[in-house]
Amino acid sequence: MEVLQEVEPELEEAELLQEVDEEEEEGKGGEEKGLSELRELEETLARVQIAPSAPHLLEQKAKVDQSEWPISYRQNSDQEKLLLAMADNFRCQYVHLYPDRKTLLLCPINECGVQKFVSTTLRPTLLPYPELYHWQGCASFVSDFLSLEPLDPPMDLPNKLRSPTWVLRTQRGTCFEFATLLCSLLLGAGYNAYCINGYAVKEMCLLHQSRQECPLLKRQVKEDVQEQKQDLRKYSVKPPRDLQSSFEHRLEVKRQEETHAALLIKQQEAQRLQEESELPPPDPLLGLRVHCWVLVLSGSREVPENFFIDPLTGYSYPTTSENFLGIESIWNHRNYWVNMQDCRFGCTDMTYDLGDPVKWEYLLCGSSQPVLLIPDMKSKQQEAEEEEDCNFLMCASMVYFTSQEETEEPKVFEMPPSWVSKIHISQEDMESRCPGGTKFIQYRKATVEKFAPYLLKDGLVTRLTTYDDLDCTQPNTVREWYKHRHDHLEERELKKSTNTTIERFMPGRSYALKCHKYFTLVPETERQMDFYSHARADGLASRVETSSEMTETFKDRPDFLYYRHVGYGRQVRAVGPGGIPEQVQRPIQQKVVERFHRDPSKAASEDVAERVFLLSEDRIQVTYHREEDRIIPAWRNFIKPRDTGDSQTTHAFTPQMASTFQVDPFEKPCKNLFLYETLMALMKEEENVLMRIKDSEKEVRAILAARQQEESGMELRISIYNTARNEKACCHREALERLAKEELLRKEEKELDVLSPFLARLGDPESLTRQQALQLRADCLAELKQRLIDRANLIQARFEKETQELQQKQQWYQQNQLTMTKEDEEEYLAYCSDTMFRINILKLRLSRYTFQLHLQHSGLGSGFWGSFRTRAMWKDGQEHLWMLSDLRKEWRSLRHKDRAPQKYLTLDEKLRRDPRLAHHLW
Repeated sequence: MEVLQEVEPELEEAELLQEVDEEEEEGKGGEEKGLSELRELEETLARVQIAPSAPHLLEQKAKVDQSEWPISYRQNSDQEKLLLAMADNFRCQYVHLYPDRKTLLLCPINECGVQKFVSTTLRPTLLPYPELYHWQGCASFVSDFLSLEPLDPPMDLPNKLRSPTWVLRTQRGTCFEFATLLCSLLLGAGYNAYCINGYAVKEMCLLHQSRQECPLLKRQVKEDVQEQKQDLRKYSVKPPRDLQSSFEHRLEVKRQEETHAALLIKQQEAQRLQEESELPPPDPLLGLRVHCWVLVLSGSREVPENFFIDPLTGYSYPTTSENFLGIESIWNHRNYWVNMQDCRFGCTDMTYDLGDPVKWEYLLCGSSQPVLLIPDMKSKQQEAEEEEDCNFLMCASMVYFTSQEETEEPKVFEMPPSWVSKIHISQEDMESRCPGGTKFIQYRKATVEKFAPYLLKDGLVTRLTTYDDLDCTQPNTVREWYKHRHDHLEERELKKSTNTTIERFMPGRSYALKCHKYFTLVPETERQMDFYSHARADGLASRVETSSEMTETFKDRPDFLYYRHVGYGRQVRAVGPGGIPEQVQRPIQQKVVERFHRDPSKAASEDVAERVFLLSEDRIQVTYHREEDRIIPAWRNFIKPRDTGDSQTTHAFTPQMASTFQVDPFEKPCKNLFLYETLMALMKEEENVLMRIKDSEKEVRAILAARQQEESGMELRISIYNTARNEKACCHREALERLAKEELLRKEEKELDVLSPFLARLGDPESLTRQQALQLRADCLAELKQRLIDRANLIQARFEKETQELQQKQQWYQQNQLTMTKEDEEEYLAYCSDTMFRINILKLRLSRYTFQLHLQHSGLGSGFWGSFRTRAMWKDGQEHLWMLSDLRKEWRSLRHKDRAPQKYLTLDEKLRRDPRLAHHLW
C-alpha cells in the first residue's frame, strides 16, 4: 500500500484538538436545554414533514467526463430519491436526539457529483479467480492494488464516496473506498460482511507500519517451531543412571535458576527500556481520527467467530483489538445500523447482534432485518425508559411521512439495487497487483518489496530485508521469493553476518535438488544439499560437504543404506609452470563409513549395521546388528592383501588377516573359506563404493556448473496458455490457422475440378503429354460410362422385380378367385394399382435415363477437352482446331435440349462461368 501524501503536521493537530475541546464545552452547555425540549419534540415531530435540505441535493460538477459513466452514475431513480429523503429525515432526527455525536455518513456524492446512499454503493460481485474466493485473498488484493489517500482533515467524514469501479480504474482511494471495494468482494464470495464507520489509532489511519512486526517473519517463526516439534520423539532409549549426589544436583539447579532469573530480569528490563524508547509520541487526536474497516460476522462460509479486517493492510484483527477505538455506524447492501452502545472503552465490550434494536438502531425495517439472537430479560420500567429514547428513530426508519391521513398499514421499503456497474478485474491487474507493478512496505526492523510477475528478468516477486536497527540501515538477512524460473528456484536467503546463501527449489529440477546452502559456488568447499529423495533412483536425501569430509543420507533404499561418510586427507595444491598455483585438487579418500537399517529378512548376526573402509590402512571393519536379547553386536575386521597389480592372480589369505567376535559363545567359529569369500565380497563392494563417491563428486560439480550458467543466462518460464507473453505459441497458432485456411481452399478447388481424382493417379503433374491426355480422357469417359450403366442396370432390375411380383399376384388371384371375400378382392385391387404405378414410374425413368445417358457421355467429353490441363498441351496442329470445332458444335446443340437433366444443366452453367473453358468453348 502506498500513501499518496501526508496531511497533518503537529501544529495543525494541536489546533484541531483545541477546536474540538471548544465544541465539547458548547455541547455540554446546551445539553440541558435539549433534554427539556425532548418531550415537545416527540409530540410534534411525527406531524412535521421534513423536506430534504437543498445543499445536500445539489449536484456538484464532476471532475471526470460524465459521458463515460452509465446513466445510473449520473442520475437517481425514483426509489433512490425516496431513499435519500428517508435518509435525510433519519439524519435530522438523529442530530436532534444526539447533538453531541458526530454526523452520520449516509448520502455522500459519487464521482459524478450525485448523492448516493452508502448501502447502494456496495456491489456484491464474485470474480472468476480462485484467489478471491476467500477473505484472505480479497483483503490482500485490495491492500496491494490500491494507494491510500488520507482523510483531510482526519477528524471529518469524507464528502465523497466514489464507486468501486472508479477506484479500480484509478487505483487510489480513501479508507472508506477501500472498505467499500473489499466488502463488495466479500459479499460476492458469500461472507456476512459490513462496512464500519468509526475511530482508530493514528498508525492504522495513516498506514504507518514501521512499528509493526512483519507478517513474513511471523510465518517463518511458526515454520521453525513446527519443524522442532516434528523432531521430538515420543519414545526413546532411557539414559544411563546418573551416579551423582542429588543434594549437589539440587544446589546446582537452584544456582542455575537464580542465574537464569536474574538474566531474565535484565532482559525484560532492557526490552522494556527499548519499547519505551520506540514508543511513538502521544497523539493529540487519539480517539478522534475517523477510519473505515470491515466487519465479518460468524455463520456464513464456516466463520467461527466475528473479526475485523483492515482494508489498508489486509490483516485481520479480533473484535477486542485496541487499535479500534469506537464505532459510529455500520452498513451492508441491505440496511444501515447506528451504534447505540458505549464506546468509552473501545470496542472490547461491544456486541454485534444487529437484531437488537436497543444496541443497534436500523434505518429500514424489512425482511432483510436480522432477528434478535438472545433477547435480554428486562423489567417493564427499563423497557419504558428505553422506548422513550428510541421511539422517534424507529418511526423514521419504518415509514416515510406522507400528507394523506389514511389509516393503512405501513409498507415495507426495500433497499434499491446498487447503482454501480459490475466489478471487473482483468487478468493483467490480477498479475500486476501493485500500482506500477512495485510496492515498498517498511515494518519494524524489516522492509518488504513486492514486484509483479515477469516484471524483473530474474523472476523476483518478493524481497524481505531484516535489519539490526530501527532506522533500517544495517541489513542482517535478505530473503527473496521467485516465480516462473526455468531453474525452479523458489526462494533464496542471504545471511549478511556469515555470508551464507540458502536456495530452495521446487520439484522438477535436474538431480531433484530441493535446497542448497553454501558460501561460494567453488567446488570442494563447505555446502549442504537437500534432495527430493522420492524422485531419485538412489534415494539420496541430503549431502553435507566440507573440504575434509562428505556425508550423505538416504531414504527408502532397497539395500537399507541410510548413511555414508567419506573422510579426505589434506588438500594438495598443484603448482603450474612459473610457480603459479593451479586449481585445488580433491584429496584422496582416507575413510568411508556406511550404515544400514535392519533387514527383517536376515538374522541379526548376518545383517550388516555398519561397515568402515579404512583406505589408508588397507583394513575393513564390519559391525552387525545387535540381537534383541544381546547388549553388544558381533563384528569382523579384515586386513586386505597387498595388491600385486595382476588382476588374474588370486589373493593369498591367512587366518591372521581376519579377526571376528561372536556374541554367542556356543556358536561355531567361521571357517577360513567363509572369511575369504567375505573379504573378497567386501573388496568388490569397496570398489563400487569408491565409484559411487566419484559419481557424487561429479554430480556436485555438475550442479555447481549448472547454477553458474543459470544465473548468468536467466530465462523465465512462460506457460503455453499465456498467449499474451508466449510469442512462440502465438506465432505457432497463427501459422496453424493460416495452414488450415490454405488447406480448406485447396480442398474446395479439388472438389470443383472433375479431373482431380484421375490426375492424382498420375502424381498431379504440372503439364500433360498427348498420350497422358488421351489416356486421361479415356479413363474419365470409361468411369462415367460404367457409373451410368450401373445405374441403368439398377433401374432395370427394380423394374423386372416389380413386374415379376405383379405376375405372381395375378396367378394367385386366378386360382383363388371363387373363394375370395369382398375384402380380399379390394385388397388385391389396391395392391395391383400401387404396383402398376411403381412399374410405370420405373419404365419412365428407364426410358428417360437411356436418352440422358448419351447426353451426359457427350457432355463429359466436351468438358474434358475444355479443361485447361488438356488444352495446354495442344498448342500446334490442325487436329486441335478440328476437335475443338466439332466439340463446340456438339456442346452448343446440347445446350438447347429441353429434356437435359437438371444435373447436366447445373454443370453446363458452371462450365460456362469457368474462365478456363469460356475462351475456347463459347
